[in-house]
Amino acid sequence: MSLVELLTAVAIVGILAGTSINASRRPLAHQQLLAAARQLELGIEQARDQAMDQQAPCALALGEAGWIAPQDGSLPACSDAVSPLLAGDRANGLRLNHNITALQFTANGLVLGGGTVRLAVDGLDQERCVVISLPLGITRRGLWENSQCVPPASAES
Repeated sequence: MSLVELLTAVAIVGILAGTSINASRRPLAHQQLLAAARQLELGIEQARDQAMDQQAPCALALGEAGWIAPQDGSLPACSDAVSPLLAGDRANGLRLNHNITALQFTANGLVLGGGTVRLAVDGLDQERCVVISLPLGITRRGLWENSQCVPPASAES
């Protein structure tokens, strides 16, 4: 094998490897976005369960990376639900945009507060959204399109 043949083979392998790495980033970003939306909903359920189990109200706020204790201190935090939406380095690319000041959970599981959360991750142009409705805290997941949260067209939510 000549030097030219060897260099050509190395160049082809490099191009194929680079293409496969870039192709795998989009599905990974999509899964991170879906996981963050699910963690957002899980936090609501954990807070509701904590309030009902302890028969005492509690509250949650939404920070830059996930659920946090409310800053006003009017109610104790729903500590079972306080956590980031994505763990470790994956949280660096997550962007949240929302209109939620705080969610309060009553001792019987009702939610006082609600709103819409837009989620995006670096490397993906698609945005997901979660709508939290009063008073039961029912959540609806969808895609953010044309300045509104619409249900996804496929079975994947």
